[in-house]
Amino acid sequence: MSVEVVTIGESMVAFIPNSHTALRYVNQFTKVVAGAESNVAVGLVKLGHSSGWISKLGNDEFGQFILRELRGEGVDVSSVLISDTHPTGIMFKQFTNDKDSSVFYYRDNSAASTFSKDELNKQYIRDAKILLISGITPALSDSCEETTLEVMRFARKQGILVCFDPNIRRKLWSEERAKNVLEPLLALSDIVLLGIDEAELLLGVSTPPEIVSALRKRDVRWIGIKQGEKGAYVADQNSEISISPYPVTVVDTIGAGDAFNAGFLAGLLENKAIEICGKMGALMGALAVSSYGDFEGLPNRSSFDSIFDNKQEASR
Repeated sequence: MSVEVVTIGESMVAFIPNSHTALRYVNQFTKVVAGAESNVAVGLVKLGHSSGWISKLGNDEFGQFILRELRGEGVDVSSVLISDTHPTGIMFKQFTNDKDSSVFYYRDNSAASTFSKDELNKQYIRDAKILLISGITPALSDSCEETTLEVMRFARKQGILVCFDPNIRRKLWSEERAKNVLEPLLALSDIVLLGIDEAELLLGVSTPPEIVSALRKRDVRWIGIKQGEKGAYVADQNSEISISPYPVTVVDTIGAGDAFNAGFLAGLLENKAIEICGKMGALMGALAVSSYGDFEGLPNRSSFDSIFDNKQEASR
């Protein structure tokens, strides 16, 4: 099966507490799928595009849960590998108020961290239009770092657009290590979607125009700078524009950047102008933060278009 967008990265089972307090006082949780790359894959499917997710899961109930959920959302998981020797990673979210959340990972030696470049299904990737990679994957292990570099180079040779989101996770590695590994990947990317703090670390600049200039020098063709409640700033080779935020009630900020990526990439797949791509990304990000879970609050295409065309309110 060929898909428009292929994503590669680890997904885990996330446990969402039923109350806003320290985890030591929480007695009940809801389990959901969490993973930057699979979040984007789901978001794209909801917007009417085809996507596939490549990873490795443990041969356990958590792995089966992830497969079932993503398959049920319409993401192609035919290239996912199963490990008999390493488990599926899990994580717990903690909420201390409506706008603040923390994440605790239990992913050391997970199945995904053992993924190697020799396990890549290159034939599957070859048929895609876009490859999405995040900076989380090379942080997992040496083999994942090698795999990331290998697949980005392969995609470039095949004429597949490479989309890179640094998505720096400081709990996984030091800032120095992240910069050394991720900065060179920018030059292998056609599309870069990142936050101000990530740009400051990798590029040494912190204003949107400076970020755009630095990335253009690396031959990046499409740029999306995610600014949270301030909206976004987007650019292509010829223009750049600030995107206003959509007003929503924030309940969980995790997953907003992934939703933005899905909206932005959907716009590119539809050959939309860069401003429309940015607005699509901003709306998807706003809808993601208005509900719990990483992708559960994302709309289908009909609902998205109604909100985008101002036929109904974005706030829920």
